Amino acid sequence: MTGIGWLQALILFGLVLVAVKPLGAFMARVFQGESTFLTPVFAPIERMIYRLCGVDPKEEMPWYTYLFATLAFSAVGLIYLYVLLRTQAFLPLNPQKFGNLAPDLAWNTAVSFVTNTNWQFYAGENTLSYLSQMVGLAWHNFTSAAVGIVLAIAFIRGIARTDLRTLGNFWADMTRCCLYVLLPISIVGTLLLVWTGVPQNFHAYETVTSIDGFHQAITGGPMASQEVIKELGTNGGGFIGQNSAAPNENPTPLSDLFELWLLLVIAAALTYTFGRMVKDQRQGWALFIAMSILFFVGLVVAYASEAAGNPIVHQLGVLGGNMEGKEARFGIAASSLWAVATTATSCGAVNAMHDSFTALGGLIPMLNIQLGEIIFGGVGSGLYGKLIFVILTVFIAGLMVGRTPEYLGKKIERREVQLAILFILITPLFTLVPTAIAAINPAGLATLGNSGPHGFSEILYAYTSATGNNGSAFAGLGPNLFYNVSMGIVMFFGRFAEFVPMLALAGALAGKRAVAASAGTFTTHSPIFVGLLIGTILIVGALTFLPADALGPIVEHLLMIQGKTF
Repeated sequence: MTGIGWLQALILFGLVLVAVKPLGAFMARVFQGESTFLTPVFAPIERMIYRLCGVDPKEEMPWYTYLFATLAFSAVGLIYLYVLLRTQAFLPLNPQKFGNLAPDLAWNTAVSFVTNTNWQFYAGENTLSYLSQMVGLAWHNFTSAAVGIVLAIAFIRGIARTDLRTLGNFWADMTRCCLYVLLPISIVGTLLLVWTGVPQNFHAYETVTSIDGFHQAITGGPMASQEVIKELGTNGGGFIGQNSAAPNENPTPLSDLFELWLLLVIAAALTYTFGRMVKDQRQGWALFIAMSILFFVGLVVAYASEAAGNPIVHQLGVLGGNMEGKEARFGIAASSLWAVATTATSCGAVNAMHDSFTALGGLIPMLNIQLGEIIFGGVGSGLYGKLIFVILTVFIAGLMVGRTPEYLGKKIERREVQLAILFILITPLFTLVPTAIAAINPAGLATLGNSGPHGFSEILYAYTSATGNNGSAFAGLGPNLFYNVSMGIVMFFGRFAEFVPMLALAGALAGKRAVAASAGTFTTHSPIFVGLLIGTILIVGALTFLPADALGPIVEHLLMIQGKTF
C-alpha cells in the first residue's frame, strides 16, 4: 500500500462528504414538495406530466397501494424491455446490424435492468443496437434508480409520520426524482465525461489498422450519457463488455474519480435527506458514519491483499502486488477502491476484473453484497436496507436493557421485528439455495471457468450479486440457459420480494402514535449505537454467509499460502 493510493481514497471520500449536505437537503425539499432553484425550469414539465397521466400528486397512497403502483410500473417496464430486445433487429439506430436477443438472454437482461442489477451475460458492443442501449437500458437506468430512491423516501415518511396510513404518492415521487434529481446531474455529468474523452455519437464503429497490421474495431455510440446514469443510479451496466475498465467508457484518472463520485454520492446524501425529513440530523449522520466505517474496513482489507500480491507468484521470483486483471492506467489502489465502492453500493460497474483479485481481495466485494448492500447501498435501497438493520438493532438493544424498544418515538413491537427479519432473510434465501443447486447441477458446472474453491466462488459471487441487485461478477462464469433463467428469477425476487415487508413495515410505523422520550430511551445517534449497529450487521452477515464463504475465498486463501492451486 502507498500514500498516493490512500490519498486517492481520501480525496474521493472528501468529495462525497462535501456533497452530502447540499444534495441531501435538496432531495428533502424535492420530495416534500418544496420549491428549489430548479422549480421554475421543471415545474411546468412536472404539471404537464401529471395532466397527461391523469395523476393527482396530492392524492396519498397507503403502503399496499404504493406497493401495487411500484410493481405495476416495474412489470410494464420489464415487458417493454423484453419486447425491445427481442425485436431490435427490425428497429432503427442499429448501424452494426445486430440481431435479436435469444429468449433466455432477453429475459435475463430485461429482469437485470428493471431490478437495478444490470448483470450482463453479453458484451454490449457486440450485442445491442444504439436504440436498445438508449431507450431500453439507459431508460431503465433512470427508472429503476428512481424506484429505489422513492421507496426509501416512502420508508422515511413511515418513520416520520404519526397516526397516518399513507406514505405519499408513487407517481409524484417518481416524476420528481427523475426530473429534479437524476436528469440534471446526468446532463452536466454527460458533458464532463465527453470533455474527458468518452464518446457520444451515433457513428458506426470505425475499423482501424494497427502498426502490426491487425484490424481493430473502435466502438462509438451514445456512451457518455449512459455512463453517467449507470454510475449515478448505481446501475452498473456497461455500454462495452469491459465496462469502466474500457478506455472509451473510462479514459482517464479524472473520469475514474468522477465516476466513482457519481456512484457514491446519492446513496451517501440520502442519509442527510433522512435526517432532514425526520427532523433530527444526528440520526442521518449516525447512519453515514456507520456506512463509512464499514466502507473503510473493507477497503483496508482489499487494498492490503491486492498490494501484497500472490505468494505463489512470489515463489517464482516475481515480486510486487497483484496487477492481474487491472488496467495499468489505474493500478492497484484505484482498482481496489473501485471494487469496494461498486459493491459497497449496488452499482456493479468495474474498472478491473474481480475474478483476478486475490482470494481475500475478492472476498471483500462479495461480502459487501452479502451484508445486504447497506454499506452505502443502491440509491434508496441501501438506505431502507440500513434502516431495517436499525430496527433490528433497536430491538436487540431493548432486550439488553429490558425495555420496549423505540426508534424516533415509535415503539418497535412484534410485528415490526417480524417484518424486519423477513426482509433480512430474503438475501440468504435467494443466494445460498440457488448456489447449492448450481454447484451440484451439470448445467451449473458446464460453463464454470475454474475448478476447486475459486470455481465455487464464481458461482457464489454470481448469485450473491444477482440477489443483491449488484451486477458485478467474477467473470469466470459463462452464460447458458440454466444461468440465464435461474439468475433472472433470483434477480426478480431479490428486488421485488423485499418491497413487501419493507413497505408493510413503513405502513405500520406511519400508523403508530409518537411516544415521548424518557430517561430510559436508548439514544440512537450515539457512538455506542453506531458500534452496536455495525456489530449487528457483521454478526448477521457472518452467521449467514461464513460457511459458504469458507468453502470459497477463505479456503482458497489458505491454500494459496501453502502454494496450492487448482
